[in-house]
Amino acid sequence: MTGDNQLSLVPLGAGDLIDRAVRLYRRHFMTLVRIAAPPVVVSAVGWVLLSVGWREAQVTANETSLLIYVLSAIAGFLIWVTGLLLSGVVLGGATRNLVAHLLMNEPVSVRTTYRNVRAKFLPLLGATLLVGLLIFLFLILSTIVLYIVVIFAMLASLAFAQIAWWLATIVAVFGILLAVACALWVFFFLAGRFAYVPQAMMVEGKGVFDAISRSTQLASGNVRRLAAVTIFTTFATYSTLMILLVPLGWYGYLNGINLWNSENWPAWYAIGYSVLLQSSSILLMPVWLLGLSLLYVDERVRHEGYDVELMASRQLGEMPKVGGGRAAPYAPALVTDETPMLPVQDAPPVKWSPGSTLGLR
Repeated sequence: MTGDNQLSLVPLGAGDLIDRAVRLYRRHFMTLVRIAAPPVVVSAVGWVLLSVGWREAQVTANETSLLIYVLSAIAGFLIWVTGLLLSGVVLGGATRNLVAHLLMNEPVSVRTTYRNVRAKFLPLLGATLLVGLLIFLFLILSTIVLYIVVIFAMLASLAFAQIAWWLATIVAVFGILLAVACALWVFFFLAGRFAYVPQAMMVEGKGVFDAISRSTQLASGNVRRLAAVTIFTTFATYSTLMILLVPLGWYGYLNGINLWNSENWPAWYAIGYSVLLQSSSILLMPVWLLGLSLLYVDERVRHEGYDVELMASRQLGEMPKVGGGRAAPYAPALVTDETPMLPVQDAPPVKWSPGSTLGLR
C-alpha cells in the first residue's frame, strides 16, 4: 500500500514498528485519547479511593472512621481492578478498528471501537481475565528467575572478593545485569505468546481459546520486537508521568510538604498525585495498542503472506463463508459478520467403471 495514511505491508524491525506507532499516534491523537479515557477514569477513581482510604486508615484513631476508610479502600481496589479489566476490553475493541485502518484505510472512530466492544464484551472480558492471570503468573516466574541469577551472581562476587574488591564489584554488576536480562527474556518469551489474543478474536473472529491457540502459533520469534515496544512504552509513560508530576511536586515542596513521606501528605496532594499517576496511561496506552496491532499485521505478513491475501481481498472481494461445516480455502483478511453464507453444492458422485483404469472413462 502507498500513501501517507496507508500501511506498507513489508516486514518491520523494532525501530520501524515504534516509528510507525508514534506517527499513527500523532495523526489520531485525540481519537485515541478519547478511546482510552473512560476505563482509565474508572481506574483513577478507584485508585484515589484506595490511596486515600488506606492512608487515612493508618492514622485515624476512631473505630467508625477506621471502618469507613477500610471499606473505601476495598471499594477503591475493586473499582481500580474493574477499570483495568475494562481497559483490556476496550483495547480489544479498538484492535479491530486499528487493524481495519491499517489494512483498508478505514477511519479510526470512538463510536466504531465501542460498537466492537458491545458486540463481543463477554468474550473480551473472559480473554482479558485469562490473559491477565497468565501474565501475572509469568511475572512471578520471571521474578523467581531474577532472584536465582542474582544469588549466583552474589556468590560469584564473594568468591572473587578474595582476589580483589574491584573484580568482585565488576562480577556483581554484570551478574545483576544478566539477571535482569534473563528475567525479561523469560517474561517476554512466555507473555509474548498471548500478545495477539484480541487481534485473533476481533480480526479473525475466533473464540477465546481458539484465539489463545492462534496467538501462540503466530507469536513465535517476536520476543525482541515485543520487548522493544514494551520498554519504549514504559519509558515514555515514565517520562510523561515525570512531566505531569514535576509541577505538582514543586508546588507541594513550596508549601512545605515532605515529598518523600507519603504518610504525611495532605489529602489534596495525595489525590492530585493519584490522578496524575493514572492519567499518564491515557496518553501512552494507545502507543502500546498501536504497537501490538502493527506487530500482529507484521507477523501475518512474515508467516502467512498476509500482504498477498489482502491484495486478493481488495481485488476479488472477501472469501465468502462456506456452509455445511466446510472450511474456506483461506481465512478472510478481515472477518465480518455480514459476509454472506453461500450454499455448497455437493459434487456428483463419480461412477466407477470396471473396465476403466483408475475409474477413468
